[in-house]
Amino acid sequence: MTTDIAVAGIGAVAEMHAHALEDIEGAILVAGSCRTESRGREFADEFDCTWYADTAEMLDAESPDVLHVCTPSGAHLEPTLAAAERGVDVLCEKPLEITTERIDEMVAAAEAAGIRLGGIFNQRFNPVVRQLHEAASEGRFDDLAVANAYVPWWREDDYYDGAWQGTEELDGGGALMNQSIHGIDAVQWLAGAAGAGGDGTTGSGEGETPEANPVEEVFAYTDTRAHEDDIVEVEDTAVAVLRYRDGTLGQILGATSMYPGSLKRLQLAGRGGTAEILEDELVTWQFREGREDDAEVRDRFGETESGGGAADPMSIDYANHRRNIEAFLDARESGGEYLLDAGEARKAVEIIEAIYESAERGEPVGLD
Repeated sequence: MTTDIAVAGIGAVAEMHAHALEDIEGAILVAGSCRTESRGREFADEFDCTWYADTAEMLDAESPDVLHVCTPSGAHLEPTLAAAERGVDVLCEKPLEITTERIDEMVAAAEAAGIRLGGIFNQRFNPVVRQLHEAASEGRFDDLAVANAYVPWWREDDYYDGAWQGTEELDGGGALMNQSIHGIDAVQWLAGAAGAGGDGTTGSGEGETPEANPVEEVFAYTDTRAHEDDIVEVEDTAVAVLRYRDGTLGQILGATSMYPGSLKRLQLAGRGGTAEILEDELVTWQFREGREDDAEVRDRFGETESGGGAADPMSIDYANHRRNIEAFLDARESGGEYLLDAGEARKAVEIIEAIYESAERGEPVGLD
């Protein structure tokens, strides 16, 4: 079976999608849309597809099975609505949109049209993160104490200069909404699997993710510390404290202000053990109740060769994107559940909205 795929928005992320699709059997990239002709034609030539200046025109002409939305973050709503009107399934890059209000509009349109709407959070398909999720689902941490995510990155001024990144309108935020959202999604997913969402919310498998956001309350500070206001309109530095619904505590650091940029980190710990990931390396894997395969797990994930985007967004490998896209296409073909349906992909944006509100108000903010 083949799946015809079109891409809305042609930039670095669309190229990552296109390379990933080349590695997926049966996935055919038929078209891409963007307003810049030179970029569009270059993309079409490289990936043997057709360029359109308008997404609606592309959907009408090509009638694809799936639309990949790779436009700037604050412009995900419109191509999703256009796809829904035409009965085309949508796989949308992170974040689904820059506010939960706009996400809910996308969800309503998808439900009314009977289409699938899925999100991209490629760290959920990182083998070392999935290893940690398996341990969390099996209860190896016992009573979870902390669940933390750190993204201590750096971006030069020219990354933002003249770009949509760092703008209120199209980025919706800065270091949190753009770069650190992957860590925020991953840590809430892992904590939820460990039971941090409270009674009845532990997700033991791909199709058993809890509906409620496991984060109950946040308190945060944000600021712009390393870039001028005329370059970055939003935060380049953010710190937040989280309380999960079962009482677990957490910390988030999200920054593009920390030259020269360091590897991202995820940490879960409790009465039963501690696990810590530094980029793709499992630097801590210790449990009160050890298992025969623990040493093999430590060896398998014992080092990392990736810079992971700490200073250069183009250094991110597309392997996890390929796994993420393939999972959506497989779920679509089988009719099964997809790990990152719209409700699940919404959670990280809900957390970030609460962080922004807390930083603005100077007080804790609860999540509904």
